[in-house]
Amino acid sequence: MRQIWRGARVFDGWSLRDGCALVVEDGRVVALAEDTGEGVDLDGGILAPGFIDLQVNGGGGALLGQGDPDAALALMCAAHGRLGTAGLLPTLITADRVVTEGVLAAGIRAAKTGLPGFLGLHLEGPHLDPRRKGAHDARLIRPMEDTDLAQLLAAARALPALMVTLAPESATPAQIAALAAAGVLVSLGHSDCTEAQARTAQDAGARVVTHLFNAMSPLGHRAPGLTGAALEGTAQVGIIPDGVHVARTPFRLAVQAAGERLFAVTDSMAVAGTDDDRFTLNGRTILRQDGRLTLEDGTLAGADVSFPQALAWMTAHAGIGLETALAMMTRRPAQVLGLSNRGVLTEGAHADLVHLSDAGALLGVWRGGLEA
Repeated sequence: MRQIWRGARVFDGWSLRDGCALVVEDGRVVALAEDTGEGVDLDGGILAPGFIDLQVNGGGGALLGQGDPDAALALMCAAHGRLGTAGLLPTLITADRVVTEGVLAAGIRAAKTGLPGFLGLHLEGPHLDPRRKGAHDARLIRPMEDTDLAQLLAAARALPALMVTLAPESATPAQIAALAAAGVLVSLGHSDCTEAQARTAQDAGARVVTHLFNAMSPLGHRAPGLTGAALEGTAQVGIIPDGVHVARTPFRLAVQAAGERLFAVTDSMAVAGTDDDRFTLNGRTILRQDGRLTLEDGTLAGADVSFPQALAWMTAHAGIGLETALAMMTRRPAQVLGLSNRGVLTEGAHADLVHLSDAGALLGVWRGGLEA
């Protein structure tokens, strides 16, 4: 089936293009052609690739790691799909071995059945530094052992993608190298490490950094820490664009320093896509108020932001250019996973689309050319 969308500016993954029509056949992009007036008239706004999110802890009322993991994955992918996210890595926060094994098994089943939107899994912990635990349960944080490594290597062989956030203090360079050699995306985070420790982990194979500035050793002029190692170098760097986790000035500095390496994540929790004002995380109540998710002591516990909201904050409040902000939510995270046919609107790419107002409001969502 041939479909044509016209009447909106088209973001192809790199730049905004005027006067173009997007042509799709059988769920794939055929071309960006001259607008001849034929097709569905979007009447303004922006037509962009569906968003790609590499850190999604929950959504639709479900939190990965609590309850049935198969049901949680389905609910999360569906909820975020309605918010414009075409592909995501459901993320398991620090958990025990039994829960981790159950989530990995559910992820493998989701991959085999082709769950829409499922791109793989992200394990955020348990191999973190308890000094930078954030909302993670300190009782479950522990160094990586041989059995953990074997479990991750086996999962990496069966999943389309596996990202693991760990602290250099909780895994050896040899363990990191083994994970990287198996195709695991090793990301550094929740760490109080020195710059030298971060560089050693990166030399061993870690090539991503988890939610820049948050739960990590800060940038000091004599002790650059993990933040300094992330801002300078080759690692691809995630950041939460909600105005809560990172203020405007450091956010802009990160955009300037990291450039193409910087990508956005929502770090969404169970309340995403719902009107709920609270949920439970490992027996602790998380409160939702004024765009923040916190433990009762005020500790941030994930983020309460969708990508359309993030786009509005980046462009209207942080002063980030529209093309840069869109790339951070589409092409760049897809590239972290090595996906050349996601997050872009080029020939052969998946026809996963979002229609946005000029202010960033979500107006329409399509998956494979079909309205979601």
